Amino acid sequence: MNKLLAVIQLITSALVSIMALATLINLIFISTRPETISVVNTLIGQGVLIIILLVLATVLFKKGLAGLKPDKLAESPDTAA
Repeated sequence: MNKLLAVIQLITSALVSIMALATLINLIFISTRPETISVVNTLIGQGVLIIILLVLATVLFKKGLAGLKPDKLAESPDTAA
């Protein structure tokens, strides 16, 4: 069951990454429009959305890998200082 959940998390991570890429492409298309307040609001909102999607994809990817290889990730110490 844990391996199935880990695979689902990895697949979801890939899908969320694709959604972030599609949002980035949309952001590029929107930035070619004339400057109005709604365009600026959209740029800010989609920028925040891209950051949130990438963080979610990273968390799901790490949890998915931890579910597939619990021994290797549990033994390695956290090197972030």
